[in-house]
Amino acid sequence: MNKHAQVVDKVILYYGFTPISDPEAVRLWQTQLCTSLGLTGRILISKHGINGTLGGKMAELKRYVRLTRSYSGFKKMPIKWSEGTGNDFPRLSVKVKSELVAFGDPDVIEVDENGVVGGGTHIRPHQLEKLVQERGDEVVFFDGRNAFEAEIGKFKNAVIPDVTSSRDFIAEIESGKYDHIKDKPVVTYCTGGIRCEIISAVMVKNGFKEVYQIDGGIVKYGDAFGDDGLWEGSLYTFDARMKMEFSDHTKVIGKCEKCDAASNLFRNCKTASCHQLILLCDSCAALDPNLACTHDPSKARDAELIG
Repeated sequence: MNKHAQVVDKVILYYGFTPISDPEAVRLWQTQLCTSLGLTGRILISKHGINGTLGGKMAELKRYVRLTRSYSGFKKMPIKWSEGTGNDFPRLSVKVKSELVAFGDPDVIEVDENGVVGGGTHIRPHQLEKLVQERGDEVVFFDGRNAFEAEIGKFKNAVIPDVTSSRDFIAEIESGKYDHIKDKPVVTYCTGGIRCEIISAVMVKNGFKEVYQIDGGIVKYGDAFGDDGLWEGSLYTFDARMKMEFSDHTKVIGKCEKCDAASNLFRNCKTASCHQLILLCDSCAALDPNLACTHDPSKARDAELIG
């Protein structure tokens, strides 16, 4: 190793849908591997695969990726890289769950060695640009994230479902509210792609004729086009960074909840047990009363969501 090599902090985001016969064994292996490399972050494992985001030094993360891909089901798993701070996650959490994303129904999808069965067509960023050029306003962007995430960044003219957590999506799609777009090309998108694996499959099951999902999610699109394409604003992240930008000229589309000033940074309210956030400008965030919790405790945010 070059002792003069620069030590760089990074964050990786990844998922892989593949049948896992013994999720607990994979959890123990992943816990030991991450601990030995000094990595922090969150990993969820289920019978359907793995979903994770980790922070650490680039060299250790590269070793993690190489060793994790030694598992046959994870061999071709894509990894999304972004800049880290060195303090992006407070600790390491590796858990076995019934779902990789909590949609509330583990059996809503079927998974085989090739991934989710019957989901939307994967489309790469440059293919997406071509689709929009060819089909124009006929193309519908469908946000597969919680509604609050879209407050600071989204695809232009996207449909933003009124959901506070992933558990709301199945009922939202089945409600008939979006039947008018069933015959149009619908492009689903989310942070790294995993939520759209499930959402696109639910859409196909419910009669949507032409469903796509952006390969690699918003992260990969931003890597390809920055802020000079169809995306506008910042990308909300489920770590200490709270958001990320794709260029030095990111448009601020969010508005402070108190004064309507431009803002793209969410803040935690003063109630430690509340996982919901407040979008405030710096001036309003400096006033203590503005951080008081006014949230409905019955509406839980996806505090443990990854991607």
